Amino acid sequence: MSVETALGLMISFGSFTATLIFGILTLVNKNDKKK
Repeated sequence: MSVETALGLMISFGSFTATLIFGILTLVNKNDKKK
């Protein structure tokens, strides 16, 4: 695997992880406001 490929995978995986975490935090915040 080349360096460019490795960096590309890391960036795409990081973006996916950040989106996933942000989505979960948003859901948690909405649930907290309902209480």
